[in-house]
Amino acid sequence: MREISKLRTPLMIVGNRDKFAIESHISQAYSNLHFRALGFFVIHIKGQCYGVRSVDATMLTCSFEKVKDRLGRRGRHLVPFATELDPGKIVDEFRDAVYAPDQDERLFFGIPHPEYLTLVRNSRMVWAPDGDEAFDDWSYVLQFDVGSNVRLIGFRSLAEGYHHDPETVSDLILDAEEFYSILQQWLEGFEKEWEASDKITVIDDGTTRG
Repeated sequence: MREISKLRTPLMIVGNRDKFAIESHISQAYSNLHFRALGFFVIHIKGQCYGVRSVDATMLTCSFEKVKDRLGRRGRHLVPFATELDPGKIVDEFRDAVYAPDQDERLFFGIPHPEYLTLVRNSRMVWAPDGDEAFDDWSYVLQFDVGSNVRLIGFRSLAEGYHHDPETVSDLILDAEEFYSILQQWLEGFEKEWEASDKITVIDDGTTRG
């Protein structure tokens, strides 16, 4: 992976990295919307960075579409345990329910396992990983709408087992207007950057055309 110090084009950062920000970079744009661009997409929460910050980390279609989806579902990232004070309990219950074997008879915050999994899916509480290689550093970001606020919990999972690395947890509550404004600004900024970029077309046989 190429180093950030060797970038030829600027980074895009929306928000405050010491609070909440989205940072991205397009190293190569594509005319095919299936790819859209090669680069990186990371999320900053309280000074911690979640995601692979390398210029060729991932294709950015998934990250773009995930932000678009979160804006469209504003106010609907709802779960009954969003106000649990211990973020470590929230993330470990999530990891156990989704990834650990033999959980069928367990309750998760008093919710039967099958119902909990349905809730995770329907609430879209998992922002990252977003379906591509952007978060191959074991990072996760969970998002909950809580009244007029948004709660974000970022963490990395341990290399072994199903639970989180305590040193990587960030737990932030911020005003929903601020949160969704940052998402909207990033979405619009990224689209403008992509539209202005020189693009490569990927042909069906896998070859490219400038």
